[in-house]
Amino acid sequence: MVAAGLVLTAVGALIHVLIFVMESLTWTSAKTRRVFGIGEAEAAATREMAFNQGFYNLFLAIGVAVGTVLLAVGQTAAGAALVLMGAGSMVAASLVLLLSSPDKRSAALKQGVIPAAGIIVLALGLTL
Repeated sequence: MVAAGLVLTAVGALIHVLIFVMESLTWTSAKTRRVFGIGEAEAAATREMAFNQGFYNLFLAIGVAVGTVLLAVGQTAAGAALVLMGAGSMVAASLVLLLSSPDKRSAALKQGVIPAAGIIVLALGLTL
């Protein structure tokens, strides 16, 4: 079960790396603007904010990745702490998005459901 939990949290991390790319690297491109439903002027006006926000997503993904490596080499406590903190932050951020912008429910679910499932499965695997 630990392996399944790590796969799910790793998929969540990959989603957050993709979000990093869109927010920090391709924010003003037509494709990314379509994904986020914003126009050219709005993308230009929010470029700095999106650049910064993208790095938050990247750092969460890095935390999950480092935690996964630590778990793989037998550092269970440190690895689990990093994976659970990173994935838990992904879930918390998705809840903030859902509650603050209900019209973005789909985006919130895309970024939060998989890490939440990973947390549940990983926690069960670590305790059983």
